[in-house]
This record gives sequence, C-alpha cells and structure tokens, in this order.
Amino acid sequence: MDNDLELRKQLVNLLTTAQAHMGFDEALADFPADYMNTRLTGCDYTFWHLLEHMRICQRDILDYIEADHYKWLNFPDDLWPDKSTTATVTAWQRSIDAFLADRRRLAEIVNNPHHDLFAALPNSGSSHHNILREINIISDHTAYHIGELAYARGMLGLWKKN
Repeated sequence: MDNDLELRKQLVNLLTTAQAHMGFDEALADFPADYMNTRLTGCDYTFWHLLEHMRICQRDILDYIEADHYKWLNFPDDLWPDKSTTATVTAWQRSIDAFLADRRRLAEIVNNPHHDLFAALPNSGSSHHNILREINIISDHTAYHIGELAYARGMLGLWKKN
C-alpha cells in the first residue's frame, strides 16, 4: 500500500465526506430561507452567522497554508460576521459557494504530491504547523459547527418531513 496516497485520500475524505457524522451538504439541504437570520433563544448568532463563521475559518486555514505573507486574524472578531448583520438569500448562497470552493482548493492541495503534508508552513514559525495539522483542525472545526447547525435545525423543527 502506498501510505502517502492513502493518507492524502483519508484527509480529503475528512474534508469532504460524511463519515461518522452529518456532512456539510446534508446539514444545509433544503434549508428554509426564512430562517437563515434566526437565532435560537440564548444564542448570539444566527444560522447564517454560523455558516459564515465556518466559511471564514476555512478560508483562514487556506490562506495560512498558501499565502506568502499571512495576516493573522483577531479572535473572535475577525472570525465571525458582525452580530447585527443579516443575510439575503444571495449572501447565504455566496457563503455556501465560497465554502465549497475553498474546500475544493484544500482538497487539491492535499492531493498534490508536490505538497509535503509534514513540512512546516512558512508563515507559522513552528515546525508543528503543517498541512496535515491544518486539515485536521479545519475538519474538526467544521464538523463541530455542522453538529450545531443540525441540532439547531432540529430544535426549530426545520428538517423536511418525508
């Protein structure tokens, strides 16, 4: 078995495939547009804020991997949209499309054998920050928030009835 090829395949699956939990596509399938700006009681953010947060964080990881001169974002302000911001259907779809495009780019990076998954990233200043680590971090982060999104949909009865 080619361990490098298998590792790359597993990392791409981690990014793109529902394995032990619901995937991004399923969590957002048939989402009712009337609820994208809805907040659960006691929650500081809306469904769109959560979607946009996932997009921003994934883009940040992509920039961290690719940028010659990475600019560190300020946590948490730069990683979430302003709490007063609302989305249109167009903005909702733009967030989804951008998330998927960035995810495809991350998968391309992982699949490219010229990218050493274990090499220190030039912007990190740490030998422990590499592509492998960043893919694990963003996959874990996205899975966590997909769970939140799915749970919140359930709390509001927003799953399509068969």
